[in-house]
Amino acid sequence: MVLASMCPQQKFAFWSDVVKIPLDENEGIYIRDKSTGKVYTVTGQTYMLKPNEELWDKVLSPIVEELLQVSGYRGQNAGPNANAKANTARVAYKVVTYRVPHNAAVQLYDYKKKKSRVVFGPELVMLEPDEEFSIMSLSGGEPKRANAITSLSLLLGPDFMNDTVVVETSDHARLKLKLSYNWVFEVDKTDEKQAHTVFSVRDFVGDTCKAIASRVRGAVAAQTFDYFHKHSADIIKHAVFGRKDDGEAGERLLFSANLLSVTNVDIQSVEPVEQRTRDALQKSVQLAIEIATASQEALANHEAQREEQVAEGRMQRQKIEDQAAAERQRKSLVELKAKSAAVESTGQAKAEAIARSEAALIKGKAAVKQAELKAQAAKIRYEAKLAQLALKNAQELEYRARVDELEISKAEKEAKIEAEKFASIVSAIGADTIEAIARAGPEMQAKLLEGLGLQGFLVTDGTSPINLFNTANGLVGM
Repeated sequence: MVLASMCPQQKFAFWSDVVKIPLDENEGIYIRDKSTGKVYTVTGQTYMLKPNEELWDKVLSPIVEELLQVSGYRGQNAGPNANAKANTARVAYKVVTYRVPHNAAVQLYDYKKKKSRVVFGPELVMLEPDEEFSIMSLSGGEPKRANAITSLSLLLGPDFMNDTVVVETSDHARLKLKLSYNWVFEVDKTDEKQAHTVFSVRDFVGDTCKAIASRVRGAVAAQTFDYFHKHSADIIKHAVFGRKDDGEAGERLLFSANLLSVTNVDIQSVEPVEQRTRDALQKSVQLAIEIATASQEALANHEAQREEQVAEGRMQRQKIEDQAAAERQRKSLVELKAKSAAVESTGQAKAEAIARSEAALIKGKAAVKQAELKAQAAKIRYEAKLAQLALKNAQELEYRARVDELEISKAEKEAKIEAEKFASIVSAIGADTIEAIARAGPEMQAKLLEGLGLQGFLVTDGTSPINLFNTANGLVGM
């Protein structure tokens, strides 16, 4: 019954004394220490209030509340039994968050530290307990009206703005110009000083339109209506961007106070303000159209007549040239007929003689060519055989050299292996052991003879003959 009589915030406060408050990394709550009065935020963890702590409600101005709602802010549920309708309202003790749009900036001011900070989008801003939004109040409409647009963020561009300016020419013709300006903030996002400079002019739209309108009025006031009507674009661009050394219009207009750069000016329409001037301008335009139409019609007729005369002259000239060409061809035909008759009378004999001489000449040239080709073929054949023989001998020499090298290498390796083998055997047996083996045979024989009382002996298997004469001589000599 006690919980039912509580408001949603009291219910949640009572609930948070018992359970923990889970918070995402983009969520937080404001907490006040009742013993010291200090207010701080807790984000990105599961938190349970301590006995000396309580939830603190952050109060925002109505305009900020409205702008947060318009920008898509959604508060969190105040308790487990809150309905869906409550989700549209901001929970006062929840940390205020604002998503800064892409290519935009938000300025926050801390009243306790007396220091501001600028956040560039896309970014999520989380307000500290002593921080407030710096509200942008911009001019809007056509012509511009102050405080028409209110926003928490400042778009950095590039973008455009429209304005309507009433001007008066030197001959007192009042005109209404509809102008469009392309603009962008030339700010280095890594430079903190430039970031704060962008927010130094709160209503940059109104100030920019006023400054440009003043320049345009001054430039138009020095020109007549007729001259301005013909050169309106150049006059306005030179008035806004100034002139270079070569007389051309500049490329941009930079406001150093807030780093705003106007890059282009477009004239959408030019209309007279007074009805009399509008009627006179309309009549002038109609008269100019009629004059231009009549002029173009006369020019077209004159051009058509000129082209007709030129075509007729070309036709007469072509006819005369064709007759002269026909006479020249007729003369050439007569000359060819005379030459043909002369050739016909004397040409047969001359042709036969020339044919015989040419045949003999061709035969001789063919024989010479045949002999040259045979000699060349024989030369090629012998050179090929010689090259083949030389290549064969070279390959045999190379083969023998490689075989000899392989045999030498094989013999060296075998000798090396035998030497290493003998050295390994000697090393394995040892010098003392070899000496003992060498001395064992004679010593044993000496001991055997000494034991038998013999001074010598001869052992044979009876299959091999023995020269006993020499043996006896040896024994006798001993």
